[in-house]
Amino acid sequence: MLYELTNPPFTKMLHNLLAILDKGAQFADSKKIDMEVLLNSRLAPDQFPLTRQIQIACDTAKLCAHRLTGKEVPSHADTEKTLAEIKARIESTIAVLEKFTTADYKDAANKHITQPRWEGQYLTGEEYVLHHAVPNFYFHVTTAYAILRHNGVDIGKKDYLGKLPLKK
Repeated sequence: MLYELTNPPFTKMLHNLLAILDKGAQFADSKKIDMEVLLNSRLAPDQFPLTRQIQIACDTAKLCAHRLTGKEVPSHADTEKTLAEIKARIESTIAVLEKFTTADYKDAANKHITQPRWEGQYLTGEEYVLHHAVPNFYFHVTTAYAILRHNGVDIGKKDYLGKLPLKK
């Protein structure tokens, strides 16, 4: 169940983020704005810029998989400056997530998950997914979307949600 709550939706949203970034690049090109301006934009002075929002979303997704399964994931240096580099970061994260299977998460729900800033405290795998990883991932993806939208990029809810698995 934890696999289904994390890897497939994280992967989908990262694909949606790629499409949203493409629309951002088209917007920047049509308005004669350097894409770096958008990548460095933020909603508030004390928030991270678009590039950092995307880096954190990617890290949240891959570290969630790592923490729940114990499998190693690559680290990224957070040095992306260009659209091509940030898109490569997203694509790399998608490739990492696609290597995991439901079986990898077999014992994840009761695993003790911790990180340094929790100062020796932990969450179970299930608590970690529900109370930290999923909300944190969506916070940063949503903020990335909002930064582009705030700057005038013509994107909407359909871009954010992406294609739905509708049935007849």
